[in-house]
Amino acid sequence: MDLKGKIVSREAVIGIIGLGYVGLPLALEFLNKKFSVLGFDTDDRKVHKINDGESYIKHIPDEFIRRFVLNSQLAATADFSRLKEADVILICVPTPLGRHNEPDLSYVLSTTEAIAATLREGQLIVLESTTYPGTTEEEMLPILAKTGLKVGQDFYLGYSPEREDPGNTQFHTAKIPKVVSGITESCLEMIKTLYDQIMERTVPVSSPRVAEATKLLENIYRAVNIALVNELKMVFDRMGIDVWEVIEAAKTKPFGFQAFYPGPGLGGHCIPIDPFYLTWKARESEVHTRFIELAGEVNIHMPYYVVERTIRALNDGNRSIKGAKILLLGVAYKPDVDDMRESPALKIMGLLMDEGAQVDYNDPYIPELPATRRYKFSKRSVELTSQNLKSYDAVIITTNHSCYDYDLILEKANIIVDTRNALGLKGQGEGKVWKA
Repeated sequence: MDLKGKIVSREAVIGIIGLGYVGLPLALEFLNKKFSVLGFDTDDRKVHKINDGESYIKHIPDEFIRRFVLNSQLAATADFSRLKEADVILICVPTPLGRHNEPDLSYVLSTTEAIAATLREGQLIVLESTTYPGTTEEEMLPILAKTGLKVGQDFYLGYSPEREDPGNTQFHTAKIPKVVSGITESCLEMIKTLYDQIMERTVPVSSPRVAEATKLLENIYRAVNIALVNELKMVFDRMGIDVWEVIEAAKTKPFGFQAFYPGPGLGGHCIPIDPFYLTWKARESEVHTRFIELAGEVNIHMPYYVVERTIRALNDGNRSIKGAKILLLGVAYKPDVDDMRESPALKIMGLLMDEGAQVDYNDPYIPELPATRRYKFSKRSVELTSQNLKSYDAVIITTNHSCYDYDLILEKANIIVDTRNALGLKGQGEGKVWKA
């Protein structure tokens, strides 16, 4: 049976490389449609948890994993020589930035090399990771072509950007329209056939470059508009105007306006990173993306602004930042998730420690904060009690988890710096409450 027949009959084995916040939900969609999935990851902890029927992502219950493992539909491995067992290979690996905000494609390229080592006729490879236009054709295809196999004839290659939003209960993976592309027409046909099996709607485009650029546009649009309201927040602060009240009033207009909200900085796996992929690539064409870069500067500055506001709040209470005890509420990058990737809370924590403050955090979804490449400190979440709240000179609300008792926080904390408008108070200052 040819590959298309295998896909339509659900006999194709789906290999997914990278079992994180994108790869694991995607695997579940294929499993729910009766496909068999073989997951690949270099993290032994994830591999063992999957094979033991356990989840490591908050919004995915253990029973979802366990059911598919017990009926032999799902397995995970760190042995990439087993890629030859998969008919379809979906790549969901990280695409971070380097030290100077340059794209780091090392995970994509090493994964492609691993695929090339076992590539056989009749396999389909799709990159889902966010990247700059040209990656699929200019970086991946030459590696796979070295095998002597012909794209569009012996194997199929394309790009389909992930649109995962962790914790979003309204739009889960299958309900979000899926942009698909292929190197050749036969590649596109095969990729569209694949995703048609699990998605409510697929959106074919003319080339992988268009699909890669689509993903960047989506996130640059958000980054630029968030930068706008972040800048307005600082401007309106000087003018004694509450930006949150302004946004609530503006969004009553039924056309021509979409509400974006300020915060302590950008977090997550896409918005803080994706714009820099385009700015870097644009330099090859001698184009400077000044608008995007300016938005990046504004958003990168926001953790510094939060620290400045905290120092002002402490000074107003006759306290010094040096030696101050400060509690951060939430280190996840968004409410009610266990995802701390690129969280601005980590930058705020580091800046406060550089100023000589003693910093703790509370986050019920992230009990332990491990050291990372960028931040070398490691901490454990402290208990949130009346006594604890009183013991800190300032409490900074960096993530507005719905589980927090904000009445208790408002009552017991000495100084509150609210970066998320979690308390819902109007005005720029409410006594001991500072908005940032």
